[in-house]
Amino acid sequence: MARVTRDDVARLAGTSTAVVSYVINNGPRPVAPATRERVLAAIKELGYRPDRVAQAMASRRTDLIGLIVPDARQPFFAELAHAVEQAAAERGKMVLVGNSDYLDEREVHYLRAFLGMRVSGLILISQGPSEHAAVEIDAWDARVVLLHRRPEAIDDVAVVLDDVGGAQLATRHLLEHGHEFVACLGGIDSTPESGDPVTDHVEGWSRAMKEAGRSVEGQLFQAPYNRYDTYKLALELLRRPDRPSAVFCSTDDQAFGVMRAARELGMDVPQDLAVAGFDDVKEAGLTDPPLTTVGSDREGMAKAAVDLVLDDSLRVAGSGGQRLRQFPAGLVVRRSCGCGSPPQR
Repeated sequence: MARVTRDDVARLAGTSTAVVSYVINNGPRPVAPATRERVLAAIKELGYRPDRVAQAMASRRTDLIGLIVPDARQPFFAELAHAVEQAAAERGKMVLVGNSDYLDEREVHYLRAFLGMRVSGLILISQGPSEHAAVEIDAWDARVVLLHRRPEAIDDVAVVLDDVGGAQLATRHLLEHGHEFVACLGGIDSTPESGDPVTDHVEGWSRAMKEAGRSVEGQLFQAPYNRYDTYKLALELLRRPDRPSAVFCSTDDQAFGVMRAARELGMDVPQDLAVAGFDDVKEAGLTDPPLTTVGSDREGMAKAAVDLVLDDSLRVAGSGGQRLRQFPAGLVVRRSCGCGSPPQR
């Protein structure tokens, strides 16, 4: 059987091949509803399937968006990647995902691989220093949008959260419960120069503590981002005679590790230890007790990143575009902070 072509569809629909292309690709020009219906009916009757490889060769772009994440096993990045995939699907695009594992060389590997595939654009959630990634992006003249974090080395369009403000909200809330001090679990390698959201979480915690006239000396602890290693660290911290009565964790995954350690040591959350996290992953509402945390409009951020990577008009500064889109953070109050908990007997 001869392969059905776009010309065949155009003849059956009584239109041009260009109009068939506009229908298949949702643009770049509008098509009258009646004409669109004729084209779609012809496609269905003939069983036409577009040759995506040929389209990519002709346009030098594919229907793919590359997405690089630090670790898709972590709930926050898994949920953010899913939101990007949903937003991309609404634009008729598919997403390729690569895990950098927090390694600069792995990040560069996926940058080269995805850009070599002629993706329509690339969304980078970077957690490393990113100097090598910046060189690679410049070499390819790539359409890149930074999501969640804007490293100092890469001056590109970015979609980020008000991480400092969110951490301030959580810390203030814990202090309002009457705790003399609130300890903070930060990251291991975060520095003010890195542009790391966890660094901003620590900054927000520090500002809230100082606003309340509290010292931060001896209250900041470096912790891994995952719950498993944080659990081990929390066991040591909570066994200390000067253990904190409240902890702000820079990620929800850290908070899950702290709550598991507290339970193992026979401590009640929040009566013996109040806990707040950051990210509001879905699991946060299912912990015992449910976790108070800082939330964001992940779907809105993902959509903004996809729109920015696909629409050149949104990427150009000075023509209505924005180089930095910052979304607000909000406090999601549950019971781990002490709200709604029964009094201790």
